[in-house]
Amino acid sequence: MKSIRDIYKIGTGPSSSHTMGPVAAAKLFKEENPDADRYKAILYGSLCKTGAGHGTDRAVLSTLQPTDSEVIFCKEDPEGMKHPNTMDLIAYKNGEETANMRIYSIGGGDIEIEGRRGGKGQAEDAYMENSFAEIKEFCDFRFIDLIEYISINEGDEIWDYLAEVWSVMKNAVETGLSKEGVLPGGLNVQRKAKMLYNTVLETRHPEVVECQLVCSYAYAVSEENADNGIIVTAPTCGACGVLPSVMYYLQKKKGFDDEKILKALAVAGLFGELAKQNASVSGAECGCQAEVGVACSMTAAAAGYLFGYDIHQIEYAAENALEHHLGLTCDPICGLVQVPCIERNAVAAMRALNSANLAFFLTSTRRISFDMVLRSMYHTGLDMNAKYRETSEGGLARAYARKKI
Repeated sequence: MKSIRDIYKIGTGPSSSHTMGPVAAAKLFKEENPDADRYKAILYGSLCKTGAGHGTDRAVLSTLQPTDSEVIFCKEDPEGMKHPNTMDLIAYKNGEETANMRIYSIGGGDIEIEGRRGGKGQAEDAYMENSFAEIKEFCDFRFIDLIEYISINEGDEIWDYLAEVWSVMKNAVETGLSKEGVLPGGLNVQRKAKMLYNTVLETRHPEVVECQLVCSYAYAVSEENADNGIIVTAPTCGACGVLPSVMYYLQKKKGFDDEKILKALAVAGLFGELAKQNASVSGAECGCQAEVGVACSMTAAAAGYLFGYDIHQIEYAAENALEHHLGLTCDPICGLVQVPCIERNAVAAMRALNSANLAFFLTSTRRISFDMVLRSMYHTGLDMNAKYRETSEGGLARAYARKKI
């Protein structure tokens, strides 16, 4: 299994699959074909159907400039397409094709290149274990906890990396809380984080205050993502608000120092990487259960660690959080990472806290393991109608389109 660096990537929004991945592909292709006098990018599947809303064409063209380039949205999928996020890149010289490359944007900013082993931008393998059952067995055998397990496999340098990740996460919360105005894209969605934060009344019930604070932090990060700000994939751009909002809230409320938060992020990253390896974190492949669902699971595990839970309670928190996102569709209105994505991050943040709280009482009664729910999530996603997998052809996206007619 790969390093947790593979889950946490620092970059610009709004989409890890639709902007970060294609940009990485275009950059690599340009580096390999520097003498081309023209480039062409052809977008298929979900990249075609929601690429305009995600800004895929603008991001790719910006990466290929100043060379003459064009982006084509192709509604007919090529034969043998292996992933719904597929892109062809073609280089020309004096009117003749000189090179071509087929890229799959597999989620979390990673890409795979057809005909090549490995993936561009992916972290190296760091763990011999490939399931949480194997991880528990190893930890039990060595009498170690998850933090010691992560340190053994990642090395001490992982803490410096996570410190940078946490710094960017905190900055996204604080920057998002300071801004007002309308998000780009044409939906005229107003930023709400600052309003939510500024209208917290301490005289209200504590539960209301907690909800409003956590949600304001989640809105802040997600709005930064929608506005092409700098965020951290956790596990994706579209789900980037869940984990930092809860970590920021618990640090403020409980006084956890940064060292403790970094360890919680490490635990979250471990569950996220398991999801990425054994299922998916791509909305185009498995719906929003693979993005916000996994983010909620990661966050519940991190919260469980901060609450002092043992390995079994942490697993239950993560499993419970993901289980109740099974079947969640990805149907962004107009292909923008705004509605329902921003609000969904806030709802998942609260659900993560609830899942962690349940784990304190109910771990001994559970019947489902984290590995089981991961397999269920993956197969549910594959069985899901393509209209509900980031194509904007079903669900809320379709309802909104009909309303406009």
